[in-house]
Amino acid sequence: MALLQPVSNLTLFASLEVGKHWDWNLAGFNVHGETILATWVAMSVLIILAWMGTRKLSRVPDGLQGFLEYGLGFMSNIAREQIGVKAYKSYTPLIATIFLFVFSANWLGQIPLRAFVHFPEGEFATPSNDVNTTLGLALIAILSFFYAGFRTAGLNFFKVFIMPNPLFLPIKIIEVFARVLSLTFRLFGNILAEELVLGVLILLVPFFVPIPLMVLFLFTSAIQALIFATLTAAYVGEAIEEGHHAIEPHHD
Repeated sequence: MALLQPVSNLTLFASLEVGKHWDWNLAGFNVHGETILATWVAMSVLIILAWMGTRKLSRVPDGLQGFLEYGLGFMSNIAREQIGVKAYKSYTPLIATIFLFVFSANWLGQIPLRAFVHFPEGEFATPSNDVNTTLGLALIAILSFFYAGFRTAGLNFFKVFIMPNPLFLPIKIIEVFARVLSLTFRLFGNILAEELVLGVLILLVPFFVPIPLMVLFLFTSAIQALIFATLTAAYVGEAIEEGHHAIEPHHD
């Protein structure tokens, strides 16, 4: 459904479509072409920044290298707080990658590239406003939960689903599905709502007025990335803790 259509050159920046996708057929599967392209742009930005920041490493980091090391240290602290001192190093790359991807993808949506890049269907927007992207990220978070638990306690980890009583099994299963839905629709809903509000505001008042809101959305987009990465780390930390309880019931 086309929510807003460009009526002039000034409102071209506000062109916003919901539910239209540029469908590709890959190996018999229909995929959203504009989402894949935007995802690769977000990943390319991260790869280029990493390459530029690490090609001439110095013992005293400054410039881009210093910025990247500060960011890695920030994510390492979050992983240590949520997962624990003993295991956080193994999961810091995962947590940092999730944060950086969601962060770059969300910010991509605040840049009005849709005014310059046109597709047969759909538009160039943040990958996070496609529920398939947020569902994929949520599944990575939940699979990390199971991986951390299995790595800690092996098959004994699955005892946590029937502890302290097998009657809790349905509730524990529902809890897992609820986490997937929560992660998926929190990120999808917030980012889609931001883009809709921004598109409508730019359509009504094209110049200057939307700028403060764009700055605010840059901040809230970063907060959404931080929430997603922190929850993923919390789930991993919980799985490790429960795994220890499964093999050592009196473990503290």
